[in-house]
This record gives sequence, C-alpha cells and structure tokens, in this order.
Amino acid sequence: MFSRFSNPAKFEALAKGVGPFVFGVFVVFAVIGVVMGLFFAPEDYQQGHSVRIMYVHVPAAWMALASYSFIAAMSLVGFIWRHNLADMAARSAAVPGAAFTALALFTGAVWGKPTWGAWWVWDARLTSVLVLFFIYLGYMAIWKSVEDEARAARFARILALVGAINIPIIKFSVEWWNGLHQPASILRIDGPTIHVSMLMPLFALIIAYMALFGWLVLSGVPQISSCGVWKIVICARPAVRLFNKRSLRKNPMNELLDFGKYTPYIAAAYGASAIVIAAMIYQRWKKLSKARDLEQRNKQQS
Repeated sequence: MFSRFSNPAKFEALAKGVGPFVFGVFVVFAVIGVVMGLFFAPEDYQQGHSVRIMYVHVPAAWMALASYSFIAAMSLVGFIWRHNLADMAARSAAVPGAAFTALALFTGAVWGKPTWGAWWVWDARLTSVLVLFFIYLGYMAIWKSVEDEARAARFARILALVGAINIPIIKFSVEWWNGLHQPASILRIDGPTIHVSMLMPLFALIIAYMALFGWLVLSGVPQISSCGVWKIVICARPAVRLFNKRSLRKNPMNELLDFGKYTPYIAAAYGASAIVIAAMIYQRWKKLSKARDLEQRNKQQS
C-alpha cells in the first residue's frame, strides 16, 4: 500500500481525490463541536463555564502529540526505505503540528487562569509540551537553513526520532510526577470519566482537528508567513468581537454567549483557535490557487 503511493504522481492524484472529502469532514464536525460545546454542553460543577475551553484545548493537545508522532514515524520510514515522500509528509506535518502545540499552550494558559489562578506554572506536562514546541521550531529551522535537501532530510530525521522521547514524557508526566493536571479521563481501561454530554462535542472537535491535519498534510501546507497570519487576524477581528463582553451587551445573542466572568477566557480560546486554523487554511488555499493558475498557463502555452 505504501509503496504504491510512494510515487509522487499517484500520491498527488490521491490527495486531489480525498482532500475535498477530508476538508468537508473538518467543516461539518467543527461546526457540530463548537455549537454543542458553547450552547448545549452543561457547565462543570467545579469549573463552571470555563470547562468549555476544554473543547478546543484537548483536541489541540492531542493533535500536538499525534502530529509529532506522525513526523517521527515518517522519519523512521525515510531512514529505512529512503522514500522522499515520507520526508515530504513529515515536513508538511511540522507547521500544523507546531500550530496545534501553540494552541494547546495558549488555550491551556487561558483555561489555567480561572481554574488554577495563574497563566503559567512549571508543571511537568506544561514544561514538556513547551519543549515539544521548541523541537517543532528546531525541526522547521533545519529544513529552512540547510540548503542541501538530502542533508536537511537526514538531520531532520535524526532530530525527529530523538525528540520522540518527549512524547511518552508528556503522556505519562501526570503519573510520574505530581502536577496540577488531572490523570487521563478519556482513554481509560474502565472507560471515560466524562459525561456523554461533554464527550460528544469533545470527540466532534477531535475528529475535526484530525481531518484538518489530514487535509493540510495531503495538500502539503507551507510555512505560515507573518503577512498571511496578520491578514487573517484583521479579517477575524469582527468575529472575535462577537465574543467580547462589551459587544455582548448590545448583541441579541447575549443570553447564549454570555458565560459570566468566564466570557473573556472562552472568547480568547475560541478566537485564537479560529484565527490559527483560518490562517493555515488561507495559506493552503492561496498556494493551491497559484498552482492551479500555473497549471492553466502551462496548458495554454502548450
């Protein structure tokens, strides 16, 4: 199966056929997850409405680990079978992986302030996830700074495989060291400890983030430029203002979107997630449109 699609032409044909479906899955489940998480899921008896941040924080954290695990697996394949496509797939996963890690750190800080009373603590899991973010940056820096692609691929593989040691550290940090994070509450032998009314929006957004990651990798997402991000930030400002507490007083959806003292934190978490995801999609569509224009010009010239 892998050898069949190791041919770039066949993989490109696969990506063009599967890509729109995968992106559609992302859109559908993202809408379902956000609507259920904000409007239908109950508030927690201890954390109140701030628990709604969980629906964007946990999927981002999961995808931060899954993305790096994918990079490490593709790097191993590149070492063993010398497939250039494996290196391309690992490289394509680096930017969305770093973006998910940044989102996990940011939404975690926003969630931690009303829950723990602090934006940041040097908890074992927080620190190891921060290390993961720096590993992502180092991985991308290798591809950017080393001109010879063969050498860059070799160095990137080594870093990816060495950095994979951090994945089990992140996963089991709560069990190995006493920290502020709670133990696993979803993937447990005796079943999840979260009520189904909270699990449904959580799983919906996990599926959405997985589909987004799959679409970005299939289409080969480029590194996000600061210009592109700022364009998205400017365009997203009206949407973020919808969650602003001041605008909620004049908004007819006041009763639906007013979460009391937790409103600014929820707005920051969902707003940041929307901006980062929109930036990645915008950059990908921008590159795809340029590729289509170039293909049409080549056809006209021929």
